[in-house]
Amino acid sequence: MNLREIKGNEAVVAALTGMVDSGRVPHAILFHEEDGGGAFPLCQAFLQYLFYGNEDNPKISKLIHSDVFYVFPVLAGKLSVAYISEFRELALRNPYFTEEQLDDACGFEGKTSTIAVAEANDLVGKLAFHSLEGGYKAVVIYLPEKMNAPAANKLLKSLEEPSERTLFLLISHAPEKLLPTIRSRCQLIRVRPEGQDAPAENEGEEVYWELFVALMNALLAKDLSASLDVGERLAALPSRDKMKTFCRFGSACLRKVFLLQQGLPQLAALDSDEEDFFGRLSSMSRKTFPRAAAGIFDRTQTLIERNVNPKIAFTDLVNRFYMLAV
Repeated sequence: MNLREIKGNEAVVAALTGMVDSGRVPHAILFHEEDGGGAFPLCQAFLQYLFYGNEDNPKISKLIHSDVFYVFPVLAGKLSVAYISEFRELALRNPYFTEEQLDDACGFEGKTSTIAVAEANDLVGKLAFHSLEGGYKAVVIYLPEKMNAPAANKLLKSLEEPSERTLFLLISHAPEKLLPTIRSRCQLIRVRPEGQDAPAENEGEEVYWELFVALMNALLAKDLSASLDVGERLAALPSRDKMKTFCRFGSACLRKVFLLQQGLPQLAALDSDEEDFFGRLSSMSRKTFPRAAAGIFDRTQTLIERNVNPKIAFTDLVNRFYMLAV
């Protein structure tokens, strides 16, 4: 895929093209997307243009370029390279993959994945060598917010002292969870969801949306019984991975509420059928609500990862939300 084939996000495509054409490519770019929102194919198209211009070269598109490295969360004691075949197969089949789909492809269901310091050390070693093709070296880091503290600090050092013609592309669903010092050294690019023109493999999103709306409406109505009913439905989701995905989905929705409350609707990137709901939610909730509520979703996701009984985890979520809302 090249930049000419990207659907939507015209301003982003123009900015990326301009970076290459002007020779002013920043050493680190942080792409902020909703889960499955299209930042990965955008990164691939950008690398294609950076490395080969308008020439079609399969090394980038097939994820086999010797100077491009892919880092993503894996199980403790492993490195991304151990799962690169699964990652490549998924990305080639559906470049708009979600976090849940990556976990499924790599066999991480019900397990906690992270980017550990061993991964960062391995990456530093790879970047110490000269580019095999004599041009750029590039690192694509998917979900950098899942780095542990030692790995984040190791990456920060690389960003503070970048090697010549070395490019870091970070794809994040929650950039606010990154170290502020990492964010400050990256050029932030928001990838709007409507840029997606991909296979409709995330059929669960409609279910997550309906559950999120039901929960928020029950809280706004101060209806504890209805809120607990939603909690029961969440606990009945068919897998722990889907429960965790709902928590991430809820956090992404709350970010939109936060942006609306800050007077930044253009960054919220709302679909037309979302505007009324999010407008009402942002106007009826306190400005402290989105951040505090996102913390509750993060807590629940951690409980699910630790194999806490789902009914207990989601009852706790509803109780905390209710106390926050009333």
